[in-house]
Amino acid sequence: MHNKQDNQHWEALGDDWDSRMGDDGNPTHRELIRPATLRLLNPQPGERILDAACGNGLFSLCLAKLGCEVAAFDFSPKMVAHAKRRCADYSATFAVADATNYNEIIALGGGRPFDKAVANMAVMDIEDIRPLFRAVHEMLVPGGVFVFSAIHPCFVEDENYIAPQRTLTRILANNEKQAWHWHRPLQELVGTGFAAGFVLDGMEEPVLAEQKIPLPIVIRMRKLHA
Repeated sequence: MHNKQDNQHWEALGDDWDSRMGDDGNPTHRELIRPATLRLLNPQPGERILDAACGNGLFSLCLAKLGCEVAAFDFSPKMVAHAKRRCADYSATFAVADATNYNEIIALGGGRPFDKAVANMAVMDIEDIRPLFRAVHEMLVPGGVFVFSAIHPCFVEDENYIAPQRTLTRILANNEKQAWHWHRPLQELVGTGFAAGFVLDGMEEPVLAEQKIPLPIVIRMRKLHA
């Protein structure tokens, strides 16, 4: 389970995050994360898509504008309030739920499966990602995909890449507010998906033209059977 302190960090960041990201996101989101995620997710009008740890609803809005039926959740009530306001004119519903609580996530489906699921730059902010991966796998239709992105774990300053670790880090540039970040090596990040029943189906390491090292990694996992 997330602890109370995790929620306090993100509640304190909620207004600052929404002010910085707005409706269109920062350059990293616009130029790297969103294009790669859209390529791997390939959302189609009418598809039902789960947006896990949706933050202020930035990507939910993008999906809704494409004609998708979006069900989204976040741990922070303040983030969910911003998301509801942002997507009020579209087919999107939002709930406060804990991404480490399997039962809370399952309840969001309302007994109906999802065609696809997405989690944008969120898995590194979640203490235990196993319940999320298990729940998403169960909620997807056969052949459905789960696309998630994270800070690329292979290019971290700490020399001990292989060891999972937690650090308190600044989330927004020029803002002193912090939140917990969980570093996981690729074998744990992708292995969690394998343990839930997914297969690795696609991956991108997007970079700008002048960059040599990717900041994010975007991964697509697929559910092969019921």
